[in-house]
Amino acid sequence: MAPALCAICKTERANIKRPKNHARVCKGCFLTLFEEEVHHTIVSSNLFYPGERVAIGASGGKDSTVLASVLKTLNERYNYGLELVLLSIDEGIKGYRDDSLETVKRNAVQYDMPLKIVGYDELYGWTMDQVVETIGKKGNCTYCGVFRRQALDRGAKMLDIKHVVTGHNADDVAETILMNLLRGDMGRLARSTNIVTGDDSSDVKRSKPLKYAYEKEIVMYAYHKKLDYFSTECIYSPEAFRGTARALIKQLERIRPSAILDILRSGEDMARLVPGESASSCGCKGKSKPPAATAAEDDGGIGGCGSNGAASGNEMAAMEKQLRENEAAEELEVDVSKLSLAGRAAESETDGAVPLKTNKNSKPVTRQTLGNCKRCGYMSSQEVCQACMLLEGLNKNRAQIQI
Repeated sequence: MAPALCAICKTERANIKRPKNHARVCKGCFLTLFEEEVHHTIVSSNLFYPGERVAIGASGGKDSTVLASVLKTLNERYNYGLELVLLSIDEGIKGYRDDSLETVKRNAVQYDMPLKIVGYDELYGWTMDQVVETIGKKGNCTYCGVFRRQALDRGAKMLDIKHVVTGHNADDVAETILMNLLRGDMGRLARSTNIVTGDDSSDVKRSKPLKYAYEKEIVMYAYHKKLDYFSTECIYSPEAFRGTARALIKQLERIRPSAILDILRSGEDMARLVPGESASSCGCKGKSKPPAATAAEDDGGIGGCGSNGAASGNEMAAMEKQLRENEAAEELEVDVSKLSLAGRAAESETDGAVPLKTNKNSKPVTRQTLGNCKRCGYMSSQEVCQACMLLEGLNKNRAQIQI
């Protein structure tokens, strides 16, 4: 049997099966498609402006390493005019972060980018090893997450940079959506779907250029580009609640490859229902596609940002037809054609601004208003930011131990 040819170029042997849509492509087309999809996300969402200084949150892992590599490539290919800087956070985890920082230092040389390293001990007077020694492994990821987010912003301010990009991928966003859905926290769910958090008036804004990129495809891109990255997981992460959400999503992905992007899109739709919150996503809203994707659409290639690989838009119609033809499923069918046209028109006019239905015992979703922490000056929706509250508890524990 002759080897299958790439669905894109039709000439090279297809040696890669894309996890997001199972399209069979060659190595060269895969790398180009991946880069073009990230470019599409950047351009359609207006993430950057010419001459902007941008800090890349670099951990040495696959996501941030691929992000740095792709941004360097696209910056040169499309003349974004960006000044890119690597910003790393040293949490103080021996045997993990100290090794990964060596990878970041090599990346700084390989990509010819300046590197700034900011440590927890420098900012907070604590390392994560000391935090875990004090509180144990349960809940330690909460401390690290809060400290890390603030450390990235503080590091950016040290560099006089107002825009930080992070390597959060589609799997990460889907996990966060699922976690907040399980917690019933619609406010955070709405904010977690945003591709950009903050704006030009904020001290530091953040964006996620890899928001629609599958984790498996990021690994494949790093492998085929022969990138230098650190692959060891954090020694404290197995205790995190996120691990449970990740395991569930991986099970769903095995059954339905598009499940990750389906969850992501569902999260964006739910975010639009939250009063006072405005969800941001890919600016194309499914109307446009990367050039390489358009050429490949008929051959099982990719659609636009967040596409699950079937860009025709006829999936639901085909599914309904199949159900109607299946006599055994007749009782389960819903005739959507009988829905009120007036109701549809009203829904269209409100543009998704439907009030969120809640039960009598549910808490109202309040809009987050940012100010500044009265202790450290960091932006916060409370008088005292969460990092300062956590530090207060840690310092009390330290004082009691010393006594």
